[in-house]
Amino acid sequence: MDNFTDVDTKDANVMLGSLILFFATGWLFYTKQLFKNYEVHNRTVQFIFSLTFAFSCSLFELIIFEIADVMAPLSRSRCWTFCLSLILITLVVIIPIYTSFLIVSGLVRRHIQLPLSVGLWLVFIYFFWKIGDPFPMLSPKHGIFTIEQVISRVGVVGVTIMAVLSGFGAVNAPYCYMTFFTRPVEDFHVCQLEKKLTHTMDLIVLKKRKVARYSQEKNRLNEGKTQKETTFFERLFDNFSEKSSGSTLASQIERLQEEITPLETLARFLFLDLVELRQMLNRVEFSKTFMGIYFNILGHFFSIYCIWKIFISFINIVFDRVGKVDPVTKTIEIGVHWMGIPLDISFWSQYISFFLVGVIAVTSVRGLLITMAKFFVSISNSTSSLSNIIALLMAQIMGMYFVSSVLLMRMNVPEEYRTILTRILGDLKFNFYHRWFDVIFLISAVSSIVFLTLIHKSGSSMFRA
Repeated sequence: MDNFTDVDTKDANVMLGSLILFFATGWLFYTKQLFKNYEVHNRTVQFIFSLTFAFSCSLFELIIFEIADVMAPLSRSRCWTFCLSLILITLVVIIPIYTSFLIVSGLVRRHIQLPLSVGLWLVFIYFFWKIGDPFPMLSPKHGIFTIEQVISRVGVVGVTIMAVLSGFGAVNAPYCYMTFFTRPVEDFHVCQLEKKLTHTMDLIVLKKRKVARYSQEKNRLNEGKTQKETTFFERLFDNFSEKSSGSTLASQIERLQEEITPLETLARFLFLDLVELRQMLNRVEFSKTFMGIYFNILGHFFSIYCIWKIFISFINIVFDRVGKVDPVTKTIEIGVHWMGIPLDISFWSQYISFFLVGVIAVTSVRGLLITMAKFFVSISNSTSSLSNIIALLMAQIMGMYFVSSVLLMRMNVPEEYRTILTRILGDLKFNFYHRWFDVIFLISAVSSIVFLTLIHKSGSSMFRA
């Protein structure tokens, strides 16, 4: 009993230490990346974001622990239950309620903020629960209030997000890396656009100076009118003359402001075009370096992967096919059969799966954090309340993304570990999630191809003149 207690305590310390490390990483990412340009942070939002990040990473960690046989089986089972339960409570209860509170806090009086927040959360729960109606994602034997009911619905949203990001990434990676898609930008293109932008800014400054001078002249006339003491006939004459000059100044100010507005819009577009041109020029210069050549080769491999993945997704959808053997075991079997390599398939598949899951975990976390940082910077503004709401929504997406990653990662491990994940996640219709991923991935990839093709053609036309 003492030995069991010591092992149990040691396992608990390992899990607690990793959760603290993940929490600190999420806290630093929130401070240094998402809100690095903000002096005031909402500590509650930061805590919720970091907590979601910690539990999300712990799911990947527990999969690796299952494969590497780290910690006692009973301890791993308890950790799975603990982490899954808390991340689901965070995603379904804590984040939606606090997001609702932030939304209504600036709109209604203080005494009705909490009831209205709870009301909005109940609306969220209703639509969240209705997600499960059209999809055959759960065995009918489960009751209403079970963890499988929540995981199944979170999985649908998360798998959709994963498929959209994966479809776009599979197409965008070759587009970004391959020199074939690099536009022929030269220094004189940048210089021409800089001259246009400088000329536009000079016009804006000139017209704004005129507006300021006319406004000052108009104010001087108004002040002189109030201070001057004259006879009735002098006031009558001055009134007509000042009205004429005042109306002329007002019309000139209005005309100048009407001219300034489109010029400012033009300047914004020219600035964005200039930034894009500089990025293209840097990309052309980078493609000539050793790393640029390496990424170009990598882009060709990504292109092959993109074509293969789109083809496989199409085949899976048409023939209602789901892989029965994980990719690692399948690859080893092909190597043993066709190349005559004497390998212990079950032995090596375990360790290669361990490495593969680790790579998937690291790249998934890194890719999602980079995407979130770019997205947050592009849509956030100086309004702290709106930025806090966006940060909470990103935490919601992040948690659902990682829960669904665990669902889909089940197919990337050998059969014995699939059984363990099935026992942990419950009796879900796992094949449904893989088919759903293939459908959304195919739609996202094809849409991304069309979208990037249009962007590339429209962007290339500016260099043909």
